[in-house]
Amino acid sequence: MTDNQATDARINPMQLGYHSRFKFKCHPGISCFTQCCRGINIILTPYDVIRLKQRLDLPSDQFLAIYTEPHLLEKTDLPMVTLKHLDDEHDSCPFVREDGCIVYEDRPTACRYYPLGVASLQHKEGADDDGFFFFINEPHCKGFEEDCDWTVAEWRKDQAVDERDAVNAEWTDLVVRKRSFPPNIKLTEQAKQMFFMVSYNIDQFREFVFGSTFLKRMPVDPETEAQLKTDDVALFKFGVNWLKGLLFKDRDPHEQAAAQKE
Repeated sequence: MTDNQATDARINPMQLGYHSRFKFKCHPGISCFTQCCRGINIILTPYDVIRLKQRLDLPSDQFLAIYTEPHLLEKTDLPMVTLKHLDDEHDSCPFVREDGCIVYEDRPTACRYYPLGVASLQHKEGADDDGFFFFINEPHCKGFEEDCDWTVAEWRKDQAVDERDAVNAEWTDLVVRKRSFPPNIKLTEQAKQMFFMVSYNIDQFREFVFGSTFLKRMPVDPETEAQLKTDDVALFKFGVNWLKGLLFKDRDPHEQAAAQKE
């Protein structure tokens, strides 16, 4: 099971690569339409939060309070967020209605991947391996019966997950790097708070950058500074680069472990 998919879905264990082919199409005319938006747990990526809070015209902290729940990401001890369910009998996504998703153009990455799951956080096309994807084969889903043929790569492009993966790429690598650390290597609570702020509360991070001595310690050129004041994605990427040094000090897990024993 991937970190960003429903925990109760039936999974086809067959590995799929970027060039694997499958048939699928979801549309209002099929009997199961919107059922996949109920009874699910969706982890939001940083870019998901940026897109959704902009779509809803909410500050980051308000979006997080209203629509998300905090958790710790398995095997990393890093904080993350999932979408809150509606308080209904189906544990529905807060954005689903009978006629579809009301934030469809800005829907989360996990929704865009469906019916595929990602078995590895590293899913960059052109990397050394061919990726590791699989089907989330829920019994109610009739989309597999539709005569619409895709490769995994074509599906990712059509659903714009390749663009989203690109925005999240350095953050994803950071999470993968933390996952490789020995279990005894723990982050401080302050480090976790900084990780959460950069990853999800981008407005608070902007206040931190421009309302403290941050830029005196990490100066940037005037053009970059102007961009960071208004561009959430640019600020997020800037923050991830800062997090790498803060959390890992550019050392690998073995060096970190050795340092802790000293």
